[in-house]
Amino acid sequence: MFFDPMYFLFIAPALVLALVAQMWVKSAYASAQRMPAPLTGAAAARHVLDSSGLTDVEIEQIPGHMSDHYDPREKVLRLSGDVYASRSLAAVGIAAHEAGHAIQDAHNYLPLVVRNLAVPAATFGSNFSFLMLIAGMLLSAPPLILVGIGLFGLVVFFQVVNLPVEFDASARAKTQLVSLGIVDAEGMTYVNRVFNAAAMTYVAATLQAILTLLYYLMRFSGGRDD
Repeated sequence: MFFDPMYFLFIAPALVLALVAQMWVKSAYASAQRMPAPLTGAAAARHVLDSSGLTDVEIEQIPGHMSDHYDPREKVLRLSGDVYASRSLAAVGIAAHEAGHAIQDAHNYLPLVVRNLAVPAATFGSNFSFLMLIAGMLLSAPPLILVGIGLFGLVVFFQVVNLPVEFDASARAKTQLVSLGIVDAEGMTYVNRVFNAAAMTYVAATLQAILTLLYYLMRFSGGRDD
């Protein structure tokens, strides 16, 4: 089941989409990184946050590449060095996107609330679903297999809920970047490419999770029939 070539055929559409998305992200990011912006990523994020009344949200620089994120528990927006200090359209776009998550949090955006609540369950499901599936197969115990499938379903739920959260954060970022005059119409072409490419990676991850869950269900059903 876990080394079945059929599995890779089953999730092939998601794998192809993920590959295309990664290539698109690299290309879009590289192009936008070469285009100058009037502010650094950190300054753009600060402008977006302050204009939304979120002066209490701090901005920190963290190590890593593409490690940018908003921490809703500590109310801190963390930006990688490439984004924090860079005056590029890529940097301000990514920074504004993360600021969009802070705005969602301040407005209690329902999908974000649900996603945040689902994080522990999805993490648990990701860590233990495979173990339950293996144990169920080795012990010929269908209930354990069902538990494993159910745990992986938590991962799928998180991925599905995550989609509107990411799409909405990008939409908020676009609005703020334009309304605040940080990026002009021509510059938004590059920013939109980055956002659209990133969106495809989320879609690919969600599709892979869904197809994997369907594969598990198919194999479990087939095994019971046999």
